[in-house]
Amino acid sequence: MATSTYNLIASQVVGSGGASAITFSSIPQTYTDLLLKISARMAPNTTGEYIQMSFNGVTTNLSSKILYGYTTNASSYNESSVLALGIFPGVGTTSNTFGTSETYIPNYTSSNYKSVSTDEVSENNSSSTNAAYQYLIAGLWSSTAAITSITLSAQTTSILQYSTFYLYGIKNS
Repeated sequence: MATSTYNLIASQVVGSGGASAITFSSIPQTYTDLLLKISARMAPNTTGEYIQMSFNGVTTNLSSKILYGYTTNASSYNESSVLALGIFPGVGTTSNTFGTSETYIPNYTSSNYKSVSTDEVSENNSSSTNAAYQYLIAGLWSSTAAITSITLSAQTTSILQYSTFYLYGIKNS
């Protein structure tokens, strides 16, 4: 049976003033899979905003199937031109709460299309109806290029200070 080894490739913490995007560049091609862990808070004065993912500076041929739930409701929808990673809390939510996500990208160096799976929770510490969401997202980048860089960007505003991003390489042996 193969065992997996996780290695931290890079990490970024958003500084004062926030950031519109985070980029991991020069991703080594020596791993089997990639794992991205995010803890983030967004700038809009609403309940939250998407973080979107793109690869190698390309923002085309991306799609997502999104299943989400809140309180007692569940629904799904498609995004035909965005690879979304869920809605992270905005400044209109409970102070100092961050959403968390884990995104898995298998076979990122292969010449096949790249699949992406994300599990995200938008923490809110609120008893208000529909205040916190859970997302399961299946994404696809319809490209045969190996992934050498990942950009994570705010949908319309910015990612706030203290948000963290960790990229791991996974090597199966």
